[in-house]
Amino acid sequence: MSEATSFTSVPIVDITDLSSPDLADRHRVAAEVGKAAREVGFFYIRGAAIDEALFTDLLAATREFFALPIDEKMRSYIGFSRCHRGYVPYGEEGLNGDRPDLKEAFDTALDLPADDPDYLAGNPMLGPNAWPDIPGFAERVTAYYNAIIAVGNQLLWAFAVALGEDPDTFVKHATKTPSQLRLVHYPYNPDAVDALGIGAHTDYECFTLLKPTAPGLEVMNGAGEWVDVPPVPGTFVVNIGDMLELWTNGAFVATSHRVRKVKEERFSFPLFFNVDYDTEVKPLPQFASGDGRDRPPLRAGEHLFAQTVQTFAYLRDRLARGELELPDGSVETNSFGQQALHAGK
Repeated sequence: MSEATSFTSVPIVDITDLSSPDLADRHRVAAEVGKAAREVGFFYIRGAAIDEALFTDLLAATREFFALPIDEKMRSYIGFSRCHRGYVPYGEEGLNGDRPDLKEAFDTALDLPADDPDYLAGNPMLGPNAWPDIPGFAERVTAYYNAIIAVGNQLLWAFAVALGEDPDTFVKHATKTPSQLRLVHYPYNPDAVDALGIGAHTDYECFTLLKPTAPGLEVMNGAGEWVDVPPVPGTFVVNIGDMLELWTNGAFVATSHRVRKVKEERFSFPLFFNVDYDTEVKPLPQFASGDGRDRPPLRAGEHLFAQTVQTFAYLRDRLARGELELPDGSVETNSFGQQALHAGK
């Protein structure tokens, strides 16, 4: 059962001591992380061991790519990829029926070689990235990806400890994950009036580590009200995703969030931290109700793929043509989080 409160602001947790040699320090931070996950599902973290220069380089590379002419960007179109990597043009992605999100993006993940056995076997979310022909682009994005993944592993440990589980409960499933880093661009729009940049949704993975450059993000509280989550210097935003909600049977809630369209140009860099593709996720024994009403298990990668198919136009087209099919047991979008609770799902 969700403990999400009618919060009006999002807490800040200092995670510096997750790197402490003192186990008591690490456990103290884990308890703070767990409290925020239970009561809000969204929180800021400061003290992440990431060199600011890595983000500066990432932002510079991103600006360089999105400044290219559309025909240049489309050379990396995500529809050319067999593992969902590359450029996402305006109108490609949408969570609200036929109304597309007002953004463009570039999707990356763990950059595997072309002879990777999972990729060769047809895994739809594992494989090589689709890098554009920009000097240093791949190197700058990869350096940030590796650094933010390391922070994610610390948080995965903290979530397990906060739940009273073995510290390796989740980490042992994070060896070759389809964790995605998105480079997202919301263009300057002086005429923006209360429009959605991204519709209300939850994130499909375990949790998200986000670095935005401008306002626009809002989160739904336990009362179904929208709360602003503005950028705070020196922090990242963390939000719980579908898999941690499922593992905890709703004790950690995958908080619904959205992006309102703002006038200023905005860049956003979410790292969607997942566990390995074939990991079976179901309520941990301490959270299982025993009455047969728990959510059925899902495989982490299959859930990610199913939600992605329902969100991206090129994949919806392939589904309609019978070129692919949803995994057994797939759920519709917005089946998790506060929005689902208030809708009675």
